[in-house]
Amino acid sequence: MNEAMLFDFNKKTNSNEWKIIDDGVMGGLSNGNFKIDENGNGVFFGAVSTENYGGFSSVSHQMKTKDISQFSKVSIHLKGDGKNYQFRIKDNANSYYSYINTFKTSGEWETIILKWNDLYPSFRGQTLNLPNFKGDFLEEIVFLIGNKKNESFELKIDKIELVK
Repeated sequence: MNEAMLFDFNKKTNSNEWKIIDDGVMGGLSNGNFKIDENGNGVFFGAVSTENYGGFSSVSHQMKTKDISQFSKVSIHLKGDGKNYQFRIKDNANSYYSYINTFKTSGEWETIILKWNDLYPSFRGQTLNLPNFKGDFLEEIVFLIGNKKNESFELKIDKIELVK
């Protein structure tokens, strides 16, 4: 088996399994939303505002600890809006930092492939002096937009797969 499905969105997906975290936790005014559209895709959408020290919106999904050690990459089939997004993961949902990588969307349906060892540790926008992601375990996945400007956004996600 060269691939394993991590998340396959469909019309029966419970959108409440995905939680929005905006910059409101710091007083910001960004407004993100998440829904399942008529085609069964997960849609992360809204507006980022840099007012009041804001500037980001994210959507996260926590899961029971998943052993991903037999895989080296993640493959995400999505359609963005031409903007940059971050893919973030945690091997322990209680960890204060995430492993992140930024990707640019084309505005078309595409598959983004990210290698585990390219995900670097970061906390509040600062790269930490720790090793990159080992790819042993997974407890949380996050999509975040924070391009340091006011902008509306929409990211459609079809599926997220683990790849050897």
